Amino acid sequence: MDMQTTLKTRAEAEAAAETRAPRSFSTRNLAIGAMALAFVAGIGWQALHRPAQATVAPEVMLGVATPLASQVVQWDDYVGRFAPSQSVEVRPRVAGQITALHFHDGDLVQKGQLLFTIDQRPYQAALAEAQANVASAASALALAKSDYARVGRLTGDEAVSAGEVDSLRSRMQSAQAALAAAQARARQRALDMEWTQVRAPISGRISDRRVDVGNLVAAGEGANASLLTTINALNPIYYTFDSSEALYLKAQRDRAKNGQAPEVEIKLQDESGYNWKGRLDFTDNGLDPHSGTIRGRAIIDNPKLFLAPGMFGNMRLSNGGTVQALMVPDEAIQSDQARKTVLVVGKGGTVAAKPVELGPVVRGLRIIRSGLLPTDQVVVTNFQAAMPGAKVSVHNEPIKPAPVATDPGISAPVAAQATLAH
Repeated sequence: MDMQTTLKTRAEAEAAAETRAPRSFSTRNLAIGAMALAFVAGIGWQALHRPAQATVAPEVMLGVATPLASQVVQWDDYVGRFAPSQSVEVRPRVAGQITALHFHDGDLVQKGQLLFTIDQRPYQAALAEAQANVASAASALALAKSDYARVGRLTGDEAVSAGEVDSLRSRMQSAQAALAAAQARARQRALDMEWTQVRAPISGRISDRRVDVGNLVAAGEGANASLLTTINALNPIYYTFDSSEALYLKAQRDRAKNGQAPEVEIKLQDESGYNWKGRLDFTDNGLDPHSGTIRGRAIIDNPKLFLAPGMFGNMRLSNGGTVQALMVPDEAIQSDQARKTVLVVGKGGTVAAKPVELGPVVRGLRIIRSGLLPTDQVVVTNFQAAMPGAKVSVHNEPIKPAPVATDPGISAPVAAQATLAH
């Protein structure tokens, strides 16, 4: 059988096989599928047994700096209110009807300035009567002196008995006493007359009037007398505050160690800086056993009378004096539950957390009371990438305090309404 006949016979046999099983894979398709599965399995085995490539972590770059060492003034913070350096309730010393008012509510008044006038007519009459009594007593004294002098010149048969002389001397002395009593009553009536003009006992800002013209006012002792108005002395003005026992002890020890008079600086509610300067004026002689606090007072110059009694203010007192302190940016402080920590980079570029004790903030920098060394490399930038125990690269980033504000400004409350100006 030749080659052509053999190929023809094989093709007919394959066609017959396909005719017998039309819905099954052909032998050729099965062979192709088996070869594909073997190829895929080989690729998967190579992927599983291929050696893994080493992953390179990105390099972390941190800014570090040694703590800034500087001379700082240590302050203690207090809260208090302003109070007048003098305060007087103006009350009448004689009773009567108010006939005149000589000030406007809220005026600045000077010591001795006339404020109210009380009806003077009854007191003028009483003064005139007292002065007449003085004149009568003076006349009686003159007669008694004349009679006594006359009997003193008599001698011989004209002389009078010793009893008459003593009687005339006694009458003269009684007339002298009567004159003195009359003069005292006249002075009292003159005082009553003077007190019908109610004058300012101190200089300061006066409150509103509590009585109007035409009202009757009562005199008396203390609160029994009618209240006419009040006057507060505002220059200088007091600042009163309460100090805790802990701050009081600290202030006492700091003062004994430094020997410096503490400075006082006060900030108002709408101010961002401590613009008001003063000095400590008074500390009470004991602590209140109920509250555990002690009263203190500072005195502040107030020439423009801007400060008013009752105003709230934050005060700081320089009890600690000037000391050398280490400072870092306030943002570099991290919280670890109740602890405060600072991240530092040690030898080999390893980050570590150091617990620290914090002081106040000075121009954006936090004072570190303890926990840091002057040579520590403190992380001051890229804090989020700094993790304790991590290896990092560093570059120097100097610490600079924030500039001093030349105009601290105010933060006034927003107006409730506004209209267009015409």
